[in-house]
Amino acid sequence: MTVSLEQLRRCHVAVDLGAARTRVFVKGAGLVVDEPSVAAVNTRTGGLIAVGAFAERMTGRTPGYIRVVRPVSGGSVVDIDMAQRMLRSLLGERLRRQLRRKPLLRAAACTPHDCDPLAQRATVETLVGLGARRVELVDTLIAAAVGCGLPVAEPTATMILVCGAATTQVAVLSMGSIVTAERIPVGGHAIDHAVIQYLRHQHQLMLPSQSVRPLHLALHGNGLTAQGPAATEIHGRDVATGLARSVVVETAAVRQAIHTPLTAVLDGIGRVLRDCPPDLVADLADRGITMVGGSARLPGLDQMLRDATGMPVQIADRPDVCAVLGLGEMLEGRVEPLALDPLAGAR
Repeated sequence: MTVSLEQLRRCHVAVDLGAARTRVFVKGAGLVVDEPSVAAVNTRTGGLIAVGAFAERMTGRTPGYIRVVRPVSGGSVVDIDMAQRMLRSLLGERLRRQLRRKPLLRAAACTPHDCDPLAQRATVETLVGLGARRVELVDTLIAAAVGCGLPVAEPTATMILVCGAATTQVAVLSMGSIVTAERIPVGGHAIDHAVIQYLRHQHQLMLPSQSVRPLHLALHGNGLTAQGPAATEIHGRDVATGLARSVVVETAAVRQAIHTPLTAVLDGIGRVLRDCPPDLVADLADRGITMVGGSARLPGLDQMLRDATGMPVQIADRPDVCAVLGLGEMLEGRVEPLALDPLAGAR
C-alpha cells in the first residue's frame, strides 16, 4: 500500500477514475457517483454539453461540432482539464459546496499497478484542481481486494484479477502488500475490438458504436462455453453498400475470436504464479482467484480461467465497484492494520 491507513482515515472523498466509469465515494455518504467517464463538448464554444451516461449515448450520433471525449484512458488521466470539468459536473453544485466546507479537503484515488509517475501526477493534479489540498494514492489491486472482502492483511496468499476496460491486473497479495503482480494491456475494449474486427473481415458488417459488447451480441446463454446457442442474428451496416443488414453468426467463431486477446491474460496469470513463492502458490490451490472489475461479468470467463489454471475461480459480489468501496472502507476506518508483536512470545 502506498500510504498508511492512518493517512487514509483523514481523507474525506475517494475517487476511482477508470477508463470506462468514474466513481466517487464521500465519507459518511457512501457511493455518490457511478457514471461513464465520457464528456460531450461543443468545439465552437468550448462549452460542456453533457457528461456521464447521457454523453455516452451521444457517441456516434452527434453533428460535427460536438465532440465526445474520454479524458481517462487505461486508468490514467490523459486530459486533466476535461477530467476536472467532467468531475465537477458529475458531483453537482450541492455536493461541491459540501466538500468546500472542509477546511483541509483530503482525497484518495486509485491508480493502476506500476503506473508511471506522470500518470500519478495527472491524477493528483486533477483532484487538486477540484479543491483537494492533499491527495493519497492507493494501488487499485489493494483497494479492490479490500473492497471484495479478501483477507489482505493475513499471512496467507490471496490472488485477485482486476478486469478493467483497458487493462487487466493480476496480483498475489499477502501481509497487506503485493508479492508479485502483472499489468496486461488487454481489457473489455480489446474484447469488443476483437468482435468488431471478426464481423468486419468475415461478414463485411460494421456495428454501431453502442452495440459492440460481445455478451449482448453473441454470447447469450452460457457465454464462452459451448453450451450457448449455435447462432446469433446481428444487425449492422454493410461495409460495401452502407445499407442496414443482418447476418447470422456462429457463436463458436465469435468465441474463438474472443479467446485470442484473452490468451494474453492467461499468460500474465502464468507469469505471476511462476514468480510467486511456492508456499503462497500452495495457499492459492485452495483459495483460488477472485475476479473483480466490470469485464469480470463476461459470461463464461470464470470457467475458462478454471480450465486453464485448475484453481477455483469466483466473481466478487459487486465486481464493478470493489475498488472504490475498498477505498471507502479505508476512509471510514473499517480496515484494521495487522498488529505484529514479535516479543509477545518472550514475555
